[in-house]
Amino acid sequence: MLARRIIPCLDVHDGKVTRGVQFGRAENGELRCVGDPVELAIRYNEQGADEMVFFDITASAHGRQSMIEVIERAADQCFMPLTVGGGIRTLEDMGQMLRAGADKVSINSSAVTDPDLIRSGAEKYGSQCIVVSIDTKRTAPGKWEVFTAGGRKPTGLQALDWAVHACKLGAGEIVLNSIDADGTKAGFDLDITRQIADAVGVPVVASGGAGTLDHLAEVLLGGHADAVLAASIFHFGTYTVQQAKQYLQALGIPVRL
Repeated sequence: MLARRIIPCLDVHDGKVTRGVQFGRAENGELRCVGDPVELAIRYNEQGADEMVFFDITASAHGRQSMIEVIERAADQCFMPLTVGGGIRTLEDMGQMLRAGADKVSINSSAVTDPDLIRSGAEKYGSQCIVVSIDTKRTAPGKWEVFTAGGRKPTGLQALDWAVHACKLGAGEIVLNSIDADGTKAGFDLDITRQIADAVGVPVVASGGAGTLDHLAEVLLGGHADAVLAASIFHFGTYTVQQAKQYLQALGIPVRL
């Protein structure tokens, strides 16, 4: 069995890491400032994180340059793979982030709007660089709809169908974000995570809901996820990455220590 990955996630707004609940927004005062993204990245690198994800939730022209600078600084001081997402709409946007030091780029709303971006990105940079991030919400029993625009815009797409299609177009990884669970610390959405993990042939990263180390184990085992992405439990010192890995190893879940 391949080692499961532990991936801290940094939501970056105007150059600072923030944290909200259920996709809270800065304009509504729903975000809590956590700290400097590069300082946090260095901390998680020292703790043994397998990867680091940066999401630019500013996604403006000013925010783009700020994020490029963050990635350049982090890549210079960290030795784990870096993924960056938020506001990436073109091949040139992808190239900017990869040249800055990112190993992967994550696309979300732009992939729904222009699915060919997945194919062209995979052809130009390789599938291993293209992550499709899916924001989903349970809208009816057994139904999970894809939302875009930071979780605000329903698309009519079903999460499972979209994940399968994205992989056919060339996505090398799926990050599944549960809007219902985001920031609640109440556990991951195991049902849709398992459905997608069983249906696609690429790694699936579970995101949204991590509150305890049990939650990490549950989604890796019961949700069949290949990796877990978490924010609050690491940012606010509830657990370290090393503690999480030691806990999972004690349960027989393979991790890189």
